[in-house]
Amino acid sequence: MGVATTVSNTYGVAIEACSTCARGCWECFEACMSNSNIEPRAKCIKMLVECARECELAAAELASNAMFAKDHCKMCAAVCTICAKDCEMFKEDHCQHCAEVCRECARQCKEIAG
Repeated sequence: MGVATTVSNTYGVAIEACSTCARGCWECFEACMSNSNIEPRAKCIKMLVECARECELAAAELASNAMFAKDHCKMCAAVCTICAKDCEMFKEDHCQHCAEVCRECARQCKEIAG
């Protein structure tokens, strides 16, 4: 069931995964920006922002059952996969957690995209 309607939303799990991933990326971004040695993380930090934005867009597209929602899911899955690999390189808990939510979002979006 949707949040504002009684219509069942077949994309509910993917929307939740995208929202969780966006939040995880923003939180990881904030934690990484607080690190005293940002230079080795520069590529990852940039990817975190791109991933968060792509996840937010995919969630919105799915929630509105937009014409290109599946296309956005395909892109979201690709971005999340790259972001997960970047985050896995760093051993902090927030990076490892972010990689985990990115992998789950990629999995959900791949299912939607077909």
